[in-house]
Amino acid sequence: MTDALGSIDMPDAEDETREKKARKGGKRGKKGPLGRLALFYRQIVAELRKVVWPTRNQLTTYTTVVIVFVIIMIGLVTVIDFGFEKAIKFVFG
Repeated sequence: MTDALGSIDMPDAEDETREKKARKGGKRGKKGPLGRLALFYRQIVAELRKVVWPTRNQLTTYTTVVIVFVIIMIGLVTVIDFGFEKAIKFVFG
């Protein structure tokens, strides 16, 4: 019994995958430490080219938001710390 892909009893796809699995290494496996390091840095540069960098205006806005948030959090922690200090002095004297 056969179909468009070949014989059902002897599928061709299994033979090809077995041959491919037997191979080890490939291009990356044959390179030495310096070759692998060079490949690593080339991949880093390729990934950095994919990054969508913010414009100067966006960067200024983001930086301002972060600085304002940090200042608000510093104030909040200072007020809470001052409140705990007063409470401890009231309780322990």
